[in-house]
Amino acid sequence: MKEKNTQLGISKFSSLRNVQRRAVNLSSVKLIQTGFISSQQTIPFVIQPLIDGLDITEWTQNNQGLVKTLFLQHRALLFRGFKVKTTQQFQDFVKASSDGELLTYVDRSSPRTAVAGQIYTSTVYPAEYPILLHHELTYTIKYPLKLYFCSLKVAPYGGETPIADARKAYQRIDEKVRNEFIEKKWMLVRNYNDGFGLPWQEVFQTDDKAKVEAYCRENSIDFSWKGGSRLQTRQIREAVHYHPQTGEPMWFNHVAFFHHTNLLSEFDEHTVPYNTYYGDGSAIAPDVIQHINQAYQQEKVTFPWQEGDILMLDNMSIAHGRESYKGERQVFLAMSEPLAERTQEEPLRWTERSCKEGFPPGKLRSFPA
Repeated sequence: MKEKNTQLGISKFSSLRNVQRRAVNLSSVKLIQTGFISSQQTIPFVIQPLIDGLDITEWTQNNQGLVKTLFLQHRALLFRGFKVKTTQQFQDFVKASSDGELLTYVDRSSPRTAVAGQIYTSTVYPAEYPILLHHELTYTIKYPLKLYFCSLKVAPYGGETPIADARKAYQRIDEKVRNEFIEKKWMLVRNYNDGFGLPWQEVFQTDDKAKVEAYCRENSIDFSWKGGSRLQTRQIREAVHYHPQTGEPMWFNHVAFFHHTNLLSEFDEHTVPYNTYYGDGSAIAPDVIQHINQAYQQEKVTFPWQEGDILMLDNMSIAHGRESYKGERQVFLAMSEPLAERTQEEPLRWTERSCKEGFPPGKLRSFPA
C-alpha cells in the first residue's frame, strides 16, 4: 500500500512539471484565523496564523486597517502562534501597529529595566504576590493608549496576565461612588524612599533635584523636600476619562490600586510609599476601595500564556494585572500612542494651595510624612 501510494503521488504530479510557475499574492489568501479562547470569554480576541512562518510584522503592515478595526472593536487582541522569539521582533511589531511614538517610562511607580529602546521588563515584583488589576500611568498627564505585552518564557506555574474590561467595571461601580470621584477627582500622595517603593532618582531617572522640580511643575505635581533629600509628591487627577475615539466613560485611575489598605500588611498609613485620597484631601473609606476592587474582580479574565504571545491592550478600556508564579518568567512591555490629560493650572506649593483652596491646616498635616 505504501509503495502504491508513492507511485500514485509521482504520477499525479508528474503532469505538472511543465506548467509555468506563477507568484502567489499572499494578500489574496486567507492567512489568519480569529476567535476567542473560550465561549465564555469576550476578551481577548485571538489572531492566529494559518500559514507556518507568517511574519507578524509584515502581516500587520499589510493589514493596518483590519488591525485597527479589530482593536477598536475588542480593545484586547492576542496574537498567538506567530513564533515571536526576540525582543527585536516584538519591537518591530509594536512600531508596525502603532500610530504614535513609543513612550519612555518616566514618573515610574514600579521597577522595570529597559532591554531594547522603549521595550521594558514587566514589573519586577516578588513572584509570590499577585499584582492587582490596574491601568498604566493614570496618575500622569500623559499616558499611553496602547499597551503591549510579549511572553518569551512562560512560568511553569502561574504568572498569567489577567485582564478586565474597564467599561463594564465602570457600570458595576455604584453611581454615587462614581459621582463623588467625578466631582472631587482623586489625589495620589507618594513618599520616595530606599525601602519598599522606589527612590525618586529611579522614578524620575535623574539625580538632579532641579530637574525633578521642573518635571513636577510641568506635570501638575506638587512637591516637598523633607530633611533635604526625602521627596513627597501629590498630584490630583480626573477619576473618569472619556475614550478619545468613542466618547465612552472609563474608570481610569489608581484610586484602589495605591490605597493604603492594599499595603497595611507591610506598612501603616503614615509610612506607605503610596496612598490615595479624594481630590479635596479627604479620606476614602475602605469599603469604597473594596467596592471598586470587586467591580474589577467580577470582570476579570485569566488565560495561560504561550511562548511568543503578544497581547495588545487599549490601556483606557482594559485593566491588567499579574498572578503569582513559580519558576522563571519573561514578559516584556511596550507603551505607545500617548494621550494628554487636560492640563490643570500650574501647580502651587502646598502652603500656597492650602491658602488658595482653603484646606484646613490639620488636614494637610494628616497626610503621611
